[in-house]
Order: sequence, then structure tokens, then C-alpha cells
Amino acid sequence: MIVKLAVTGSAAALLLLLVLPISPASAATAATFYASPAGSGSSCTQAAPCSLAGAQSAVRAKLVADPGADVQVLLADGTYRLSSTWKFTAADSGSAGHPVVWRAAPGAVPVISGATRVTGWVQEGTSGVWSAPVPTGSETRQLYVDGKKVPVAGAPLSNLGWNGTWTGSSSGYNINGDAAAKAWFGARTAAEVARVQFDYPGGNGPWTESRCPVAGYTASTAVLTMAQPCWTNVTNRAGFSQGSGGLPSMSVNTKPARVDNARALLSPGAWFLDPAANRLYYQPEAGQQVANLDVELPRLESLLQGAGTLANPLHDVTFTGLQFSYATWNDPSRSYGFSDVQSNLRITEGRNQGMCTFANPAGSCPWGALTQPLANVAFTATANLTLAGNRFVNLGGAGLSVMYGARNTLIQGNEFTDISSTALLLGCTYDPTPTNASDAQGIKNHCTPDPAAVSGDSIGLNEILTNTTVSDNVIHHIGTEYSSACGITLLFSRGTKITNNVLYDLPYTAITAGVIQGHVDQASTPQNSTNINESNTISNNLFHDYMSVRSDGGAIYAEGHQAGYVTRTDGTIDPVATLAKGLQVKGNVAFNGRNTNFTYYDDAGSEWINWEGNVAFNAGGAAQGGCSSTGHFWIRNNYFSAPVQSYACNPPVDSNASGNVSIPAAPGPATIPASILAAAGLTSAYVAQPNAGAPQVRYISPTNATQVLIGGHGFTATTPVYVKNVRVTGVQFVSGGFLIVPIPAGTTAADIRVGDGGGPVTAGRIDDTDSRIIYSGFSLQSGRTFGDLNGDIHFATANGSTATLTFTGTGITVYGEQNTDQGDIGISIDGAAQQTVSTLPTDGLRHANVSVYSRTGLSAGTHTIVVTKLSGNYAVLDGFAVLNTGPTTIRMDDTDSRITYSGFSLQSGRTFGDLNGDIHFATANGSTATLTFTGTGITVYGEQNTDQGDIGISIDGAAQQTVSTLPTDGVRHANVSVYNRTGLSAGTHTIVVTKLSGNYAVLDGFAVTSA
Repeated sequence: MIVKLAVTGSAAALLLLLVLPISPASAATAATFYASPAGSGSSCTQAAPCSLAGAQSAVRAKLVADPGADVQVLLADGTYRLSSTWKFTAADSGSAGHPVVWRAAPGAVPVISGATRVTGWVQEGTSGVWSAPVPTGSETRQLYVDGKKVPVAGAPLSNLGWNGTWTGSSSGYNINGDAAAKAWFGARTAAEVARVQFDYPGGNGPWTESRCPVAGYTASTAVLTMAQPCWTNVTNRAGFSQGSGGLPSMSVNTKPARVDNARALLSPGAWFLDPAANRLYYQPEAGQQVANLDVELPRLESLLQGAGTLANPLHDVTFTGLQFSYATWNDPSRSYGFSDVQSNLRITEGRNQGMCTFANPAGSCPWGALTQPLANVAFTATANLTLAGNRFVNLGGAGLSVMYGARNTLIQGNEFTDISSTALLLGCTYDPTPTNASDAQGIKNHCTPDPAAVSGDSIGLNEILTNTTVSDNVIHHIGTEYSSACGITLLFSRGTKITNNVLYDLPYTAITAGVIQGHVDQASTPQNSTNINESNTISNNLFHDYMSVRSDGGAIYAEGHQAGYVTRTDGTIDPVATLAKGLQVKGNVAFNGRNTNFTYYDDAGSEWINWEGNVAFNAGGAAQGGCSSTGHFWIRNNYFSAPVQSYACNPPVDSNASGNVSIPAAPGPATIPASILAAAGLTSAYVAQPNAGAPQVRYISPTNATQVLIGGHGFTATTPVYVKNVRVTGVQFVSGGFLIVPIPAGTTAADIRVGDGGGPVTAGRIDDTDSRIIYSGFSLQSGRTFGDLNGDIHFATANGSTATLTFTGTGITVYGEQNTDQGDIGISIDGAAQQTVSTLPTDGLRHANVSVYSRTGLSAGTHTIVVTKLSGNYAVLDGFAVLNTGPTTIRMDDTDSRITYSGFSLQSGRTFGDLNGDIHFATANGSTATLTFTGTGITVYGEQNTDQGDIGISIDGAAQQTVSTLPTDGVRHANVSVYNRTGLSAGTHTIVVTKLSGNYAVLDGFAVTSA
């Protein structure tokens, strides 16, 4: 068919442009501007750098004068202390193929900070508390000391002795039955009471942690009044019809687990801000000198905000190599608190918020429109945005959010850590169906930072978050304040790819897709809520040590509709084509899911998901399944140590499983195809980047084989592996998360060390290549054929060259070479007088890999030996052997992957003196911690405190011994031995620690003694 068009006016001119030949474009001009923390003026040169604002003005002027220019801004090293949010609009945009790039100068670490450094400290009388002035109007929920978040002043109720009866009501509590609590609140001023906040872990379901402020206390009636609307939103949520999952209210009689934000509860390492007095209080830990501390008080809630409009987006901008730190999020301190529903989504606008017509009376729409956490770095209405190689660290809200019509976003190679809420938030709760005109204003109000700025936007398909790629990022230690946080929260989008990321040490689910959206859908009512989700992929990610605090979650959790339907000509759904536009979950690897229900969790109303080629081991009771899902699932060719199609309630329709392989919970090197392990986690270009982190081992397969599979993160092709202090050859680098390591017979997991850390060398031979030997003037020579250990030595030609080793043992042997071209070496241990040793052979022949010095009879403990070249042409070192004539004790932390937990949860960031600042705790009697070890003795480390009780100890299945963990002096004692057993037969044993009574049982690890 031929269509004739009448072309007139401007349309004719446009048509002329389209058909005329286009001359080759001239090369884009390039411009580099410079910024520094102390920058000023408008030159923006390397010699005279600008401030961030000055550089931004220079960029804008350049873009106006030369719209196609290649523009970059180099940020010098240092901290850029923002006085207000760093804002970007469409005026800061580059052009297609020519983005404006804001990057770190070579070797620089620019820190974009929203904090004030606190100085002017004075001691408060003779107490251990210090105080300092802060700017007027300061408000924060976080404080950072020497780069670490420190807790606000507070305590568990059990530590305060508040053990009496609290009677709840619709307005708060009557605490007349708790004399200790009455006395405490009675001694506080009204202003002090109004700053207190209560914490309710698990209060609204085991996946939640709500927090509510206290409004006031009436001493005459012993009534605590709770802040509204938080109290109602936590304890009296509206019910809703056709529910496929519960969103429970908390009983009004539930006592809080903690009380926070009270100066009276200051303890070492804690802080309190008095906003009325503009004063900060801090009680230093033992050994801290306040004058030497870097104390950062966050002031800003938003560090970087990029916001365009749908018609005129911010586009073609890149941020790379920057660090975003020290911002807060104060909303949870307001009267609506933190009424947690799921995955850090909360109620702030009434007890029926987001329940739409399913509640009576009806709530706000659309269904599931809950309040999201604030992101400290946020982008809306953007195109061609790149965030690459940045760090998001020490943040009080969510790390990064992207929503409201953003398209073609690349988030790659970043690190997210030490973040109070979720790391990455994609999408908005208010836009499941942006084509509904009735939702448009709600989208503008809740999905953008400034509704007035987007008032002219027409909302429709253009508002959908489209083509976002999240790859090669490392996400860990998030949800540090709001423990229901997920590593990545994906709401409503199309074409999202979340691939090749590493997520570990998480309190809850690693990645969630469609939070709350499906809670009114299931197989019998599949269309109550709909959305625009289509063609999203979660693939080749590596998850480990997730679900460490909350429960009822998984590695990947999905709810609601996940596909755009494709219909046939007869109106029926084409299952093949629809699945192709559904959620693709492929090639992910998950292990060590602490409190996991279903590793790959298709929950309420979820549908059209392809679970294919994934791995899960030691990761929960079921590998795949859920409750009240709608269905249309394909579970194919996965490698799982737990069952699939585990549907706890209201089973789905059309669930298809085929080709799945059952593997043991502790798989070996040949159990899982290496191709799957190799493809999971960071791609090759990112495994050695600084954001990948140092190597950490979280899994070692059974050692009764010739090889072991080691799982964790931070591995590279050159990561050293040691067995009994000897570097192993033939290590197979599988990926940044897995190694296959050959081991000699008799190796135990405790004998294996990966990476350069690990403290002093213990008993056994170590090669000269061991990274714990510190050289000065020595060089490595490899590929020798004289019989050296592993064919290599270190040699020196300059007198005075040294090799230094710190070790733990009672003796030491130095291995080297005797040859006619050598001379004397000097040996000094623990700084004692140097002893001269000749390395000349008596027979005139070369002797390689021989003992040239040995010393025994040292006191048990840690020592340092220094080997110095004194004379001759060469000095040769082929390593050491550490001797131990007595028992050897090796301590392992509670996070060691060899400990198997049931009912215990991880708590990190503690300041009581725990080993590495973490413990595992249990609240349910019968919870267990099990360790299989090789040795002749075992020590259990834990905590003694008044909120604890008895634990049971059983070794090798023998009768359980009851041990009390109550302190005799009524004071907390952390990281202490609570049980010790010696005299076991040499060999392998199993110890089981069981919680028997008390509010808590705490485990801080074990120490294994070998003869």
C-alpha cells in the first residue's frame, strides 16, 4: 500500500534534512576541568582548581558554547564537605556518545561527604564521657568514628533490669508493674523521654524490625505514651481482603528489645546528640584518645541528586572513582518512626496505606504503595547515566536509588558497604501501572524529589524504569540499622539486568523483586494487582552468608507479576513467549543462607519465573518454593542440596521441574560444573579491582579427598593458598568466589589459609614465598632445579639485606643453601644479640633446602626472627619451619564456615570486645551450634550476661553437660571462655552447643587445641 503525505512548512524542512546527505562531523573538542576540596574561583585548571560548584558552572558554560564537547572533571584527593545537596539537572547533560565524566584524578580518592568533623572536645567532669559543640540544627541518626559507625547510647531491656510487666494499649504502655523501668523514666525530663526510641526486632513478622519513638511519660500513672502514628501503624494495621500473605500487626503487649537514644545509657564506644544544647557526647573506648579521633557527624540526608523531567531528562553523565559517605536519614526519628512492613518498606501515611480497595475503609492506591527508604544518592528521569567504580560507604539511608523514567542506566564495579538501609533501590512503589491516569499525581509526589519540578510531565509508558544494568558490584554489610534491608530491591521495571554481582554478609534477602506487590494475588485470584514488569533478568550472581539476622527470606525473593503476557490469536496466553518476557533467574550461586526458608523464593502472587542453571548448597530447608504464589514456573537444570517445588501453602499452577541435580550440602570440587561456578560473581575485568576486597574464605569442602573446593570472595588468579604454612602449587582459579586446591593426606580445614592475612605463622614449614616474610634487599628466583622447596628461593647480594618473620611457637628453623659463593648470615630473635652463622659448605658442594640454623626452647608465644646477610656473594633463604614442642591452640571466630548453626543469628558491629566485633546469638531454646574439629581439646567462647542462662555441651554424642553463662558479678563479660575440655583422644571430634534457658545464648567461636 502506498500512502501519500501532504508536506508543508516545518515538516517539509525536517523531511529535507532527513534526505539530504550529511557531512562528516568534525571531531568533538575536549575539555578537562579540575576540582579540589580547597578549590575556588572559576579557572578550574590543574594549577588553580575550582570547588565542585565552580567546576559544575564551568562545565555548563562549556556545554552551552560547545554542545558536543567531550568534557571531564578530575576531582583531586580529599574530602569534599558539602554544605547542601550536590544537584544535577538537564543543564548538566552531555550528548550521545560524549558524556560529561566526573572522575577521580589518577591515584585520588575523592570523598563526597555530608558531615561535619567534630572538634573542641572537653571531658564531662571526672566521668569517661566527653562532649563537643556541633552546628545549630544538627540532627542525625548516625555517628562515625575513625571511619566506623558507632552505636547511639542505648541498651537491651534485659541489661537494664526492666523485667517487670508492661501492659499495652492503643496509646502505649502502663509500666506500673516494672519498678526498674518506672524509676528510670521517672528520673528523665520530658525532653529526654521524647528522644527515646524503642526497637522491635521481629515485631511485625520475623522478616521485620520496627522502631517507634516514645512521646512522653506520666509518672503519676506510670503510663508511657508512644508516638503516633507510629504506634498505630505498628500495632493496629488495617486488615485486607483476598490476602495471599500476612502483614501482621504487633501485639500492644510486646515489650521492646532495646531502648535507644538516651544520654543516661552512654557506654564505651557510644554517642548521644543533644540538639537543644547543640552538643555531642561520646564515651571513648579503652585506649581511645578523643583528641586523636576523626569524629564525623552527618548533617545532610542527600549527597548527590540527579533529577530531570520525563520531557527533558538529565542525560549522558558518568560518575567514576568517587566515594559517597557520611549522610544520614532522619525520617525514622519522626513521629511515624519505622513501621516496617517488608524489605524496609514502611507505613507512614495511615494504617491502611497502600491497601487500596482491599481494605475497609479503602486505603491509598495503588496496592502496595508503601513508603521507601531515602537514598543518599538518587537519580530520577535520567538517560544514559553511568556510575562505575565508586564506593558507597557509611551512609544512613539507602545507598543509591534510580527511578521515575530512568533509562539506559549502568551501575558497574561499585562497592556498597556499611549502609543503614538497602544498598540499591530500583524503581518506585507508586508506579506499578503508570498508564493509569489516577496514579499520575501519586507517582510525581512519591517517585521524584520535587513534584513541582515535574508538574508538566505526562505520565505513561515513558515513566517506566527501563534498561538498567547492574553488574560487577560488591554489596556487603548493609542493613546495619534496618535489618530487613535487602542488598538490591527491584520494584517495577523492564529490561533490568542484575548480573555478576557479589553479595555477602547481609541481614536479610540478597535480591528482592516485587516487594509486597503480590500479597493479594495467588493461583485462585491471579489478577488482583498488576504491573508493568517485563523482561528482567537476575543472573550469574554470587550470594553467601545472607539472612544472618532476619528470617523468612532467601537469596532471591520474588512477588507479584513478572511478565508481560503474550497472547495468541485466539486470546489464550502463549506460554513460551510469555516466559521469555518473564523473570529470568539463571546461573546464580548461593551458599550459607543462615535463616533461609527458600533459597530461590517465589512467594505471594509471583508468576512467570524461569529458575534455570542455579546452585544452592547449605542454604536453607528448600532450594525453591514459596507460599500462595500464582505459578507458571520452570525449574530446570539446577544444582540444589535441598528440595524444589516446596510450596508451604496454596500451591501454584503450572509448576514444571526437570533436569535438576541433587547435590550434598557440602559439595566437593567435582560436584558442581566448574562452568557455573566460573560464571558466577565478578567478571574477569573486575576480580582484581580494589572494590572486590581482600580474600575471605566462607566454605571449605570436606578434606578427606585429594582436592577441596573453597568458596568465599575476593580471590584472584594469583591469590596464594597455604596448607600447613606451605604455599600450594596447582591451585585452580575458578572465579573470584571459588578455588579448587590440591591437598596432601591428613589435611584439615584448619590447616588451609587463603590470602596474605592470617597473623603470625604457626607450626609447620613455610616456603620463602610466604607473604608473611618481610624482605628488604632480597629478590625471588624461581624455576631452580637444585631441590629447593617448590623450586624457588629468595637471595640477596647486598650486606645488610634482611628477611623478617613473626611466628608463634617454641622453636624455629631457617632453611637456605650452603655453597662456596656464600658467607655468613646473622640471626636475631626478639631483638636479642645477633648470632653469626656460616653458610659455607664443609665439602665444597652445593646443598639446597637445608637447615642452616635451628633454635628450640623458646617460651610458648609469639616471636620475631630477623635473618641478615653479613658476607659472601650471596645469602639464600628457602623458608622456615616453626616448631612447637607443646600443645597448639587455634582460635576460630563464630563466623567460621565450619560451624553449623540451627536457630542462631549473626550480629555484627558490636563494641563489647567480641572477637572481630561479632557474635552469633539464639533466643529459642534448642538452638544449636555444631563444630567438627581435629584436636585434643576444645574451648567454647561466648558471653556472660544477666540476660543469659544455661547452655548444653555434648562432645561426640556423649551426655549433655549443663553450663551456666550467668555472670557472678552481674556485669557483662564478652569474648570469654564459658567451657573448656582437654584430654580428648587425638583425632576428630564433634561438639554441639545447645541453648537451654535464658533470653539469649551467645557464641563467639571456639579454640581447638592439638597436641
